[in-house]
Amino acid sequence: MKPARFDYVAAASREEALETLHQEGAAARVLAGGQSLLPMLNMRLARPGVLVDIMGVAEWRQIKEESGSLRIGAAVRQWQIEALPQLAHFQPLLAAALPWVGHPQTRSRGTVCGSIAHADPSAELPLVLVALGGAVHLRSRRSSRAVPAGEFFTGMMATARNDDELIEAVSLPKVPPGTGYAFREVARRHGDFAIIACAAVVSNEGARLAVGGVADRPVVRALPQPQAKELDEALDVFAWDMEARDDLHATARYRRELVRRLGRATLEEAARCRA
Repeated sequence: MKPARFDYVAAASREEALETLHQEGAAARVLAGGQSLLPMLNMRLARPGVLVDIMGVAEWRQIKEESGSLRIGAAVRQWQIEALPQLAHFQPLLAAALPWVGHPQTRSRGTVCGSIAHADPSAELPLVLVALGGAVHLRSRRSSRAVPAGEFFTGMMATARNDDELIEAVSLPKVPPGTGYAFREVARRHGDFAIIACAAVVSNEGARLAVGGVADRPVVRALPQPQAKELDEALDVFAWDMEARDDLHATARYRRELVRRLGRATLEEAARCRA
């Protein structure tokens, strides 16, 4: 299939990209890696009037460490983050999840911020961002703002981004001492969309588990420590609260059981990995 007609703007600067979004509003879509957007264009699930290509904006191709967090620009490809020598030390949960994101071929083109913008409820990177309590940095021609990850995802492929805004970066906190992380996923084949994915964070202050692939967006919840006798009951409540539904990949019952079993296993692994 071929996409519907659209205009194409290869933005050479941040100002040009933001001006185009300001002028075009909901008719414009941002093109970065294109691994999700281009198939949607070809199937005519997306019919923008204008595509704004931001890969030529140098300042959005930067990865920075600032104020105890890792800031990833809008044009940073997934393989660039995966290849960082210090990533496993700086943020082990992101390092553990990246190999599960698609395939090496898609990671060579796809961007981190593009996956966040697409907001697929089964995607690994939105799940990691929510689990870590990261932030999404939005910018328009007139203003900029940072939105906590837990507030950014609002529904099935829906976010808090306004029509004239784009995600110029995401930031993830550096691992604090004494904190353990773990990531696990169940899919039909490696690289397929997750039937369920779990990201766990365990420290002296408590434990939290983020789950993707069950609700219409990634969901995080504070839970008892893995050794606590209350954990099984808390996981059962969590599994029911997400209101899983049957689909062609799995039944709701199967997903709830995975939340209980995979969730516990992920939390236990995180507890073992505490630095």
